[in-house]
Amino acid sequence: MNKIGNFLQSPANWCGMGLSTVALILSGLGLAQWGGAALAVLGYAMGFGVGGLWAGFPQLSKTPWEDLEFADQGDARTSMVNALNAVRQLVEYNPGNRLAGSLQTKVLDLCKQLANLLEQWERSNGNLSMEESFHARHIALSYLPDALKTYLSIPQQFATTKLLSNGKTAQDTFTSTIDDLSQKVAQLGEDLATQDAQAFLNHSKFLQDKFHKSGPG
Repeated sequence: MNKIGNFLQSPANWCGMGLSTVALILSGLGLAQWGGAALAVLGYAMGFGVGGLWAGFPQLSKTPWEDLEFADQGDARTSMVNALNAVRQLVEYNPGNRLAGSLQTKVLDLCKQLANLLEQWERSNGNLSMEESFHARHIALSYLPDALKTYLSIPQQFATTKLLSNGKTAQDTFTSTIDDLSQKVAQLGEDLATQDAQAFLNHSKFLQDKFHKSGPG
């Protein structure tokens, strides 16, 4: 259904339909020498060709990043691992070399950082708050995949040269987004490490109090 929708909504199809309609109107008014059907077909073909060359022909095949859709349901760990693997594979494949080398490295580093956070989370004695747990899951399941997906949908020349309303190119904006996500993941990891360190300190104090009491016994 997506292929049909992409075709019907494409500029090339609309231009073809427009010229075909004009041809039928001319035929109906007796202003065309050819038959209405033949002229309509020719008009559509010409309009489709001109529209395709001007605004691009319809994309009937899926782009590699269209499958970056992940639901926050079921086992959180499995969902996060699957999402990270899909992002990693796409970035390593780098269709059409759309990602600059430095940006490609940043995204892969973030995937590794998230995988490490997931492992740390599982073995930690600490707990993330409900809000932090939400952020951890959604960085892997939606924030990162959606940012990558929307960035790759922008033509490469436009993404690297045209300034957006924020005064940056799309490439620079995506780089900043990855940096922000990386900082958040680092914060989550530090929160867990702080809780584990505090638990260790509390246990050490307990042992000191138990075996090294001062004063007469």
